[in-house]
Amino acid sequence: MMAKLTVLGLMLLGIHATSAATHSLQYFYTGVWGEINFPEFAVVGQVDDSQFMYYDSRNKMAIPKTEWMKENEGADYWHKETQTDIGHQQSFKSNVEILMQRFNQTSGVHTLQWMYGCEWDDETGTTEGYDSYGYDGEDFISFELENMRWITPLPQGFVTKNKWDSDRAWNEQLKSYLSQICIDWLKKYVGYGRSTLERKVPPEVSLLQRDPSSPVTCHATGFFPSGIVVYWQKNGRDLHEGVELGEMLPNEDGTFQITSHLRVKPEDWKKDTYTCTVQHSSLERNIVKRVCVEEIRTNQVPDGLPLVAIIGGAVAVLLPLVAAIGFFIWRKKGRVSNAASQNSGTPAPEPDTLLPHAQERDEREEQEDQTPACAPAYLDVRTGTKQVDLKF
Repeated sequence: MMAKLTVLGLMLLGIHATSAATHSLQYFYTGVWGEINFPEFAVVGQVDDSQFMYYDSRNKMAIPKTEWMKENEGADYWHKETQTDIGHQQSFKSNVEILMQRFNQTSGVHTLQWMYGCEWDDETGTTEGYDSYGYDGEDFISFELENMRWITPLPQGFVTKNKWDSDRAWNEQLKSYLSQICIDWLKKYVGYGRSTLERKVPPEVSLLQRDPSSPVTCHATGFFPSGIVVYWQKNGRDLHEGVELGEMLPNEDGTFQITSHLRVKPEDWKKDTYTCTVQHSSLERNIVKRVCVEEIRTNQVPDGLPLVAIIGGAVAVLLPLVAAIGFFIWRKKGRVSNAASQNSGTPAPEPDTLLPHAQERDEREEQEDQTPACAPAYLDVRTGTKQVDLKF
């Protein structure tokens, strides 16, 4: 169920395929403390398969990552975004110290992760919302949207669960955000970038092999959206033995690549028919590559680029995305997803009430005295409550 954090478990590893009608808005926060050579805190905002904002503790500035965000949101938006992310950075550091005490840890590298967001089907109108925290690559605590309660698989999470469960008003606000306000923002962003978000780009598929003793690699690249199926067959039958699916990685142009490896001896694929099949929403017909001398590219790929550079280039793209290190390993194997079907026909609020990560200062000040001490720091971002430090 749980999976340990790994440095190369980077963003987009575990993104699930969705239908063309389904859109998602997600935020990923990661704080890493210890001896590291990358930013200790980072935030990634993502709509569907596109990262649209980024913040880290080195630059201390929230920035747009898509043209459609640059064109539709101005300096005020990014200033408010930055100020809120700075606040989260401070609370994350405090919480890592709290959790290190709970887990009896005195040294080492430790990671606190927070993922929340929503999904919306623009054909059926159904929605989902989720809010989860992970510590050192394992589930720590998650919000059960329907019952408005927190669940934790760890004894160290019970203190936090009891504290947060006791604040009914806050949980109602969180439910409102996940089931309505988040959806309104998602619709707004989809409107900004629909032509980009809903584009379809077909994959290019190649068979690669370093040498005759190495596995045969089926490499699909340049496709969008990220949902894709890659499988092997032997003589027309699905093959699972000796097969290893690689990680989903982004390319510099916003498309994706993935690999699947087959361990098979040359004498076997010369005797039997081995094929790699790729299915993608952009294709009218599946792409099928047969393992044979004519199809396999050995050692070198086009333009003299070594095989290792294919993956290395994608990893280089990911280096700024510290916020998602290990996130999707944790998410794919450990996340508790809590959905609530809602009628999403509510008119979108005015821009000032929609803006994520920030509300007008005077509105927060009016509500200052009413805010419980244990309320999370981000509620002002979504609902207008006073910003306070989130304490576990």
